[in-house]
Amino acid sequence: MHFLIFAILCSVSVSVLFKLFKRFGVVAEQMIAFGYLVALSLSYFLLTPNFNGLGFTEYFAQSPAKPIFLTLGVLLPVGFLVMTKAVEYGGIVRTDAAQRFALFLQIIAAVVIFGEALSDMKVVGVIVAFVALFCLLFKPTSAVQNRAKSMFSLLGVWLIWGTTGILFKKIALMGGAFPTTLFITFVIAAVIMFAYLLIKRTQWNGASLLAGVALGALNFGNILFYIYAHQAYKENPTIVFSTMDLGVICLGTVVGAWLFKERVSKINLFGIALGIMAILLLRL
Repeated sequence: MHFLIFAILCSVSVSVLFKLFKRFGVVAEQMIAFGYLVALSLSYFLLTPNFNGLGFTEYFAQSPAKPIFLTLGVLLPVGFLVMTKAVEYGGIVRTDAAQRFALFLQIIAAVVIFGEALSDMKVVGVIVAFVALFCLLFKPTSAVQNRAKSMFSLLGVWLIWGTTGILFKKIALMGGAFPTTLFITFVIAAVIMFAYLLIKRTQWNGASLLAGVALGALNFGNILFYIYAHQAYKENPTIVFSTMDLGVICLGTVVGAWLFKERVSKINLFGIALGIMAILLLRL
């Protein structure tokens, strides 16, 4: 259970980092780029990816999962960029919930793409999930412009993280080793971010480097402890899924409301409650 606790803490801490970065002159793009550099370094030394005796370029060229590597390599940094806007306009509570509710897209993909049959309770769970998402996105106290930005950024988080989860599922079905997949994805993401920053001729600063180290460590830690939790509960993955989703939503709500004084409306709280109900229904 302690692996799950660490994974939940890392996930919520990433949102807190995004909430704080502007106060210290951190450039989001630089933080994300340095974060992927740290994450790929940690994945290489701690997870030891296996290239089957081939060089990185040869393995990448020969892998049938190359289109998925490329897609993930683009979506992950874009996802973090969208997440910075979601935290800014929508707050930690809604951003964490939107990210965890991306599970529902994966449930739909399980039926449409992977041919899984849904029970009646899971169908009800999907319906409840969409109602929960609508309540979660509702933010009546914002100006019209900010409300629109909040809704679009939160929808972006939901779509991007849901899509990345589906792609990782496809890689697992294709027999791709998770450590190798993760390492290659981090490499692509880092190359894209640094290329973008060099083209942009960004002015590098130390605060962004330090924030990137923290982001990379937290992002990698979230994934690593999540893997360890699945290994510890390999006979009952439902415990991992449910605890992770519920833990992030609940802790994110507490942190956002207590630490950053984020206003959570009754409709938002109702949406979070519906989301928890939907997750439980999907586990039946």
